[in-house]
Amino acid sequence: MNAMQQIESGNFSVPRWNLFPPDSVKVVSWNIDRGSKLRRVIEFLAGEKADIILLQEADLNARRTHHLNVAREIAQKLAMNYVFGREFQELTQGSKTSAAYHGQATLSRWPLSNSRIIRFQKQSHFWHPHWFLPEVPPFQERLGGRLALVSDANIAGKTIATYNTHLESRGDDPLRFAQLEEVLEDSKRHTSNTAVLLTGDFNMDVSQGHAAGAITRAQFQDAFANHHEPTTPGSFLEHGRIIDWIFTRGRVRSVKPLVHRSVSASDHYPLSINVAFV
Repeated sequence: MNAMQQIESGNFSVPRWNLFPPDSVKVVSWNIDRGSKLRRVIEFLAGEKADIILLQEADLNARRTHHLNVAREIAQKLAMNYVFGREFQELTQGSKTSAAYHGQATLSRWPLSNSRIIRFQKQSHFWHPHWFLPEVPPFQERLGGRLALVSDANIAGKTIATYNTHLESRGDDPLRFAQLEEVLEDSKRHTSNTAVLLTGDFNMDVSQGHAAGAITRAQFQDAFANHHEPTTPGSFLEHGRIIDWIFTRGRVRSVKPLVHRSVSASDHYPLSINVAFV
């Protein structure tokens, strides 16, 4: 199998013998900026005690994050299962004998199954290597492309299908919308009774326009409806952007949506909700 299509996994959760599923589960979605402030990331996630965690931009063997397997480190510290999908091979972060990657990681206190990658058909060419650029970190030359990591969390007889999504940052909204449409089309394989989570860093505001219409037609509900706050820090030039999202579908409802704007472990803020089964 192509290395970029491989899905890494690990099981560190304590086995559960629950005969019945809980009334609700806690979900966190967060772009962790490669795990550059890993100690703070783990401290926040440990405090949240989430049941399902969906992370974007987790490093694997990159020089900038001390050659750690960031997804595995977090899963071990939190005693959770995890899967990791490789978004890009980072050409300036590895070595000739040991490649570096970053991508998406989905963690769960419950078993994960049916994990797969949706590598978007439409991609930006911004990251491609060029002969005239030196292989040094500032140029971030990469192989691969944006993706959604799909996994089922199996919660004592109930299933939550998760789409851990990272849309392109170096492109325009039509490109990001095309990538989003691929995820929405794939989600049609799940029946109306299946709980589905669509989360991640979309790199755009999807609360209006074509994106909002497509999400509504796909029957997803915005977990943060009427509770939106910027999900990136502001500056002198802007107040921050709303680009990270959690949507739900199926026989669930979202409660207690929160953007954790006091957390300074990344260039994005973590989002959390409780998903109640109905």
